[in-house]
Amino acid sequence: MSGTTRRELIKLSGATLAALSASGTALHSSQLPGQPSSETPGPVSKTPSSVMAIAAHPGDTFFAMGAPVALATHQGGTGFLLSLTLGERGSSTIPPAQYGVMQRDASNKAAAMIGATALFLAYRDGELPINDEASLAVCDLLRRYKPTTVVTHWKGSWHKDHRACYEIVQNAIFYAGLAALAREHSAHEVRQIAFADNWEDADGFVADTYLDISPIFEQYSSACSTFPMWRGETGFRYNDYYSSRAVECGCLSHCRYAVSLMSPAGQRVRKLQAL
Repeated sequence: MSGTTRRELIKLSGATLAALSASGTALHSSQLPGQPSSETPGPVSKTPSSVMAIAAHPGDTFFAMGAPVALATHQGGTGFLLSLTLGERGSSTIPPAQYGVMQRDASNKAAAMIGATALFLAYRDGELPINDEASLAVCDLLRRYKPTTVVTHWKGSWHKDHRACYEIVQNAIFYAGLAALAREHSAHEVRQIAFADNWEDADGFVADTYLDISPIFEQYSSACSTFPMWRGETGFRYNDYYSSRAVECGCLSHCRYAVSLMSPAGQRVRKLQAL
């Protein structure tokens, strides 16, 4: 059996994405790449979603994860973009202290453009630690803002900060839902995790979900353009890559623009009464 027939590629709205684990039953389509869909997308949840993107650096937060957040706010929900560092060492020509300020300013401006909130932790770029201090710091923000869905890095990355972010988020979600762990805010259960399609995190990444971002693609792209690196300042053409990926994923899911996401194995379990 081929890889595409082992997994079903799902075209979902942002609100539906956030509602999957709340309902306890996944929505599935028989559509395969290159074939027309045999059914319409599943129903959209009437409850506005709350999506938090958590990434190692501001560029990752917005470029790879910003579209699901923008879609959530567009549909009446709330959105948060948490950067664990400022990515201050991302420029070869601008001193880190100055570049970090530029990254923070761009993040705040971009977040406002999509109706979301930018959040920051103060870890140093390239030195993101995997420890309880960092995990509890993210836990506290999860408890404070109470997102239903978290979008973050997949672990298969060549970048050490991205791998660290993956581990921190897994631990933070565990801590956030642990009622016996006393913190400033009460326990909160994140209902769903989604791993973002990031060119730096491609090792073992297998998309199982397509999210239709057609209604907010232009808004998302404009927000990303507040970062000079979006236009290739650091040598990689982020704008071309993520715009092209949105078109490609849109072709595969029969919409204009889409992003692909990967679910943890536990979220891909289906409850069936018959085959």
